[in-house]
Amino acid sequence: MEKIKIGFICVHNSCRSIMAEGICREKYGEMFEVYSGGTEENNVVKQDALTTLKSVYNIEGDFSSKLIDTLPELDVVITMGCNVECPHLPSKYREDFGIDDPSHKSLEIFELSAKLIEAKIDLLALKIKTGEIEL
Repeated sequence: MEKIKIGFICVHNSCRSIMAEGICREKYGEMFEVYSGGTEENNVVKQDALTTLKSVYNIEGDFSSKLIDTLPELDVVITMGCNVECPHLPSKYREDFGIDDPSHKSLEIFELSAKLIEAKIDLLALKIKTGEIEL
């Protein structure tokens, strides 16, 4: 079966979408081809996001902020909840995770955000596997 192309989209692609990319790739790499991207130029990934991926999930990698125009055509688009209108990206399924930005907050808040992201990814994967979401 061909992998489902999923993209996690946020304004700066520096925090929530980066954590979602790492968590999804780690847990569901056999199911998804995982991407993340932002709508505005940003060259810095938040250190607390990388620390959270390493300490909570033992995930390390070369994560970088990317613009959405560098992404391939996606089957699933997940916006992270930036309280801004994300541009339309063609996809078969789109959902907003509605997760508050943990930037400038404690590492504990980053970890809680990551756990919420993980739960939402788990539910999404289950809905796709069971056919509740058809792609």
